[in-house]
Amino acid sequence: MSGPEAGEDAGRFWPDVRAVLDDYPAPVVARSVPDWPVLARREQLPPPGDWRQWLILGGRGSGKTRAGAEWIRALALGAAPLAERAHGRIALLAETLGDAREVMVDGESGLLGLEGPGRPSFEASRRRLVFPNGAIAQIFSSEDPEALRGYQFDAAWGDELGKWVHGQDCFDNLQLALRLGERPRALFTTTPRAVPLLRRLLSDPATAVTRMRTADNAAHLGRGFVAAMEARYGGTRLGRQELDGAMIEAREDALFDIADIERRRLRAAPELRRIVVAVDPPASATARSDACGIVAAGLCAQGVAHVLADRSRARAKPHEWADAAVALYREFQADRIVAEVNQGGDMVEAVIRARAADVPVRAVRATRGKWLRAEPVAALYEQGRVRHVGPFPELEEEMADFGPDGLSGGRSPDRLDALVWAVTALTGLVPEPRVRGL
Repeated sequence: MSGPEAGEDAGRFWPDVRAVLDDYPAPVVARSVPDWPVLARREQLPPPGDWRQWLILGGRGSGKTRAGAEWIRALALGAAPLAERAHGRIALLAETLGDAREVMVDGESGLLGLEGPGRPSFEASRRRLVFPNGAIAQIFSSEDPEALRGYQFDAAWGDELGKWVHGQDCFDNLQLALRLGERPRALFTTTPRAVPLLRRLLSDPATAVTRMRTADNAAHLGRGFVAAMEARYGGTRLGRQELDGAMIEAREDALFDIADIERRRLRAAPELRRIVVAVDPPASATARSDACGIVAAGLCAQGVAHVLADRSRARAKPHEWADAAVALYREFQADRIVAEVNQGGDMVEAVIRARAADVPVRAVRATRGKWLRAEPVAALYEQGRVRHVGPFPELEEEMADFGPDGLSGGRSPDRLDALVWAVTALTGLVPEPRVRGL
C-alpha cells in the first residue's frame, strides 16, 4: 500500500499507542520506538487522497523537517507502510545548497540524523545521497533553477518553499522533471509566507495541505521554549505565522504592495553607479530591544534603486551591528554608510568609526514619523523605481504589515526603516553629497 492510503492505515492505531508513549520523555520514546509510523504525530504522516504535492505549513520547530526526512527515507527504501516500492531518483531542494546540507542532510532531523536502518552515504562532491539499495537523492538550490534541467525523478522534497530565491522557476523545472514511476509526488515543507507560489499551491486541487503548530512538538523542543515564544509573540501576526504556521496576508491598509514587489523582482542587479548601506540602530541592546536594521541598496544609471541585501541584526550590541554594517559596506564596495542618529546621537557615528575609521558615514535624523518618511519611498515602488534583487522575507514581511500606525506586527519596522533611509539617500529625496566622483 502506498501514498495516502498507507498514511491512513498507519494512523488507525495512533490514539492507543500515543496515549502510552505520552507518559514517557520524548528521548526515551525515540530510542525505544524508532518506527516512524508509530512515533510520528498524525499530521507528520502522508495524508489520504490522490495528491501530486503534499504541502506542510508549520511553525518553527513543529516537526516539518523530520516529517520530510522520514518520508524521503521510506520512499527511497520502499519501506512499508509509507511506500510499496523503492523510489530510485529523488530531488532535494532548499533555498541554498548550504541550507540543503545543513538542514535536510546533516541537521538533527535531517536524513543523516535519522536512527534505524537504511542510512545513506553523502557524496559531497556530487551533491547527492546514496542509499544502501542504490536509490539516489540529488541536492539542488533555488538559486539555480536551470540546474534541474536534464534530470528526472519519481519523488522530491523541497524545504522552506516560502524562502526560495527563484521560487516559480524552480518549481516549474521540478514539475517537468517529476516524470518517473506510476505516480511521482513531491513534498514541500515551509513556514508560510504570503508569496505567490504558496498561494498558487494552496489553491491547486492536486495539493494536500497539512498544518502544524510549534506547540504540537513541544516534547522535542528545549524546556520553556514554547512558553517563552508564546509570551513574546503570542497573538501577534508574527506569532501566528512563525508559531502557528498560519498564512498571513498583507494588511489591507499596508503602504507597500508585496505582490507588485514580487512581479518586479530581479535575479541580479545591473551595473550600479552608487551604493549605500543604511543603518537604523536600536535604542538599547537588551533581550527586548528592537532589531538593528541594516540594508544595502544601489542606484543604476536609469535612476532605479535596487535593494541588494538585508543584514539586520536582532538584539545586537553596538559593536556587533557596527561590524555587520561595515562588513556589508566592504562586501558591496559601497560609497558610504547612512546611519540614523535619533536614538544615539553622535554615539552612533562614533561606534562605526571606532570599528572602521576609513568608512565614510553620513548621519541622518528623523524629523517626521515612520509613515510619513516611508510614503515617498512607497511612491517610488509604485512607479517601478525600486526593485528587489532576490527575496528578503523578513524585510518584506515588515513591508506587508506596515500601516498608518507606524508599526509592523505590533513592533517597530527596523528593517523597513533602514530600507527607507537607503532609498531616500540614493534617490535624492533627502539631499546627500556624492562621493568618489559618482
